[in-house]
Amino acid sequence: MLQIDLWKRIVIVLTCVVGLWLALPNAFYSPVEQHNDAVKAIEQGGATPELEAQRDLWPGWMPSGLVNLGLDLRGGAHLLAEVRVQDVYKSRMEATWPEVRDALRSLTPVRRQEAPDGELRVRLQDASKMAEAMEILRGLARPVQTLTGAGASDINVSGNDGLITITLSDAEKQATDERTMQQSLEIIRRRIDEVGTREPTIQRQGSDRILIQVPGIGSAAELKAIIGTTAQLTFNPVVSRGTDANANPGIGNSLLPSLDNEGEYYTVETAPVVTGEELVDAQPSFDQNGSPAVSFRFDTTGARKFGKYTAENIGSPFAIVLDDEVISAPVIQSHIPGGSGIITGNFTVEESTNLAVLLRAGALPAGLDFLEERTIGPELGQDSIDAGKVATIVAFVAVLAFMFMSYGLFGIFANIALVINVGLLFGLLSLIGATLTLPGIAGIVLTVGMAVDANVLIFERIREELKTAKGPARAIALGYEKALSAIVDANITTLITAVILFAMGSGPVRGFAITLGFGIITSVFTAIFVTRLLVVIWFERARPKTIEV
Repeated sequence: MLQIDLWKRIVIVLTCVVGLWLALPNAFYSPVEQHNDAVKAIEQGGATPELEAQRDLWPGWMPSGLVNLGLDLRGGAHLLAEVRVQDVYKSRMEATWPEVRDALRSLTPVRRQEAPDGELRVRLQDASKMAEAMEILRGLARPVQTLTGAGASDINVSGNDGLITITLSDAEKQATDERTMQQSLEIIRRRIDEVGTREPTIQRQGSDRILIQVPGIGSAAELKAIIGTTAQLTFNPVVSRGTDANANPGIGNSLLPSLDNEGEYYTVETAPVVTGEELVDAQPSFDQNGSPAVSFRFDTTGARKFGKYTAENIGSPFAIVLDDEVISAPVIQSHIPGGSGIITGNFTVEESTNLAVLLRAGALPAGLDFLEERTIGPELGQDSIDAGKVATIVAFVAVLAFMFMSYGLFGIFANIALVINVGLLFGLLSLIGATLTLPGIAGIVLTVGMAVDANVLIFERIREELKTAKGPARAIALGYEKALSAIVDANITTLITAVILFAMGSGPVRGFAITLGFGIITSVFTAIFVTRLLVVIWFERARPKTIEV
């Protein structure tokens, strides 16, 4: 019979109320956005009168989740970067050289030879010790830490006539590439999030490329300034200092320019004592003269190595190197235990703050080549929003008019459910913090068109049942009952398509898939439950002898 239990009515009404309540902040987008930004800023840096005024633009007891606007709606920066994974091979070989030298020291003296990037070549002073040396170096190999590389070693050792060549194995290169990409993605995400931008799109494309889209940022150049720096911090022993930019540093050494003193160059050992990877914290501060600086702290391993080196090299200079430039080269005055220190230089307050952010986020494991960059202005984004609004309104009005003209009072019930459907869709998107793009708006427009499909099936089925001379209550009940299987089948197939688009697509395609998928869920809910509740309530009050659909 045509009836709905009380508890089901309460659940349906509560679901609609909660969904519309969650969607409400989107009707007051600008004040709510300022409120959210102010709350976040107060949590990070404390309250100010301006921030408190912005926070009070929206009541704290009301929901404040928004559907974030994507790059094509809000404007922002777009970058496509290629990661130079070969840089990591070179760094691995540089870091391996001290280990190789120490391992062979007791057997025979060795001298490093010139080699292509990604290779390490050493010559034995006593070539007769070749077999023993090869055995020792193969003992330095470690198993590859991946399932695909199970059973393989991380290095290959070969040699002839006293010359030994060490390279990474193919399995280790594959594992290194994967780690490099994952690390680069995470570090870029941390850098962008920490400087205050919101809802970035950072996705891997292909084997060695990363797509970066950040809504609301000023320009592609500004975005590159945040993420384009490797921020590779190292502490290297100083061999010599001079002014010759073409001096030969020697094998195992590097010639680096001074950041503060133009025309001055340092020859430093390439293998660092400590690296930025062993930093656990970096904060902007001031030195004893009141100049901006950056204080840092190492982890346990870094602190031990740093303390040991300073204890053994009192009176010797060591270089603090950032991205192949010597920031400073102080002389070690005493043993520095604890692993804490300070980086001084000709910094401004802004430069010291940015450097601390980069060091805290971590060093990119490899350099980036920017293959594509563009800036989308907010004017273009506003045009897209306006065009999307017009399309949505036109589709909405056309559907409302069609349903009213086709089904009369029942069409009005379907139109009420359609309005609730759109509200529930925005409530769901706000709840998960989804980002709305122009294809996402297309998904909403499509949802508006598809939302009445289920109602059309139900109402047409009711018409057929009325022709069999059944009473109106029985006809309505059978209409909903017999149309259910067709509704479920049609929407499940579309939902499967949306899931595949989300799983296989990226960027705007995912935005379309999300709005389409959620739109299907809300459409089915409103068609099967909301319109039926409206019809039942009307029927209970009016008790019509006949109905016309």
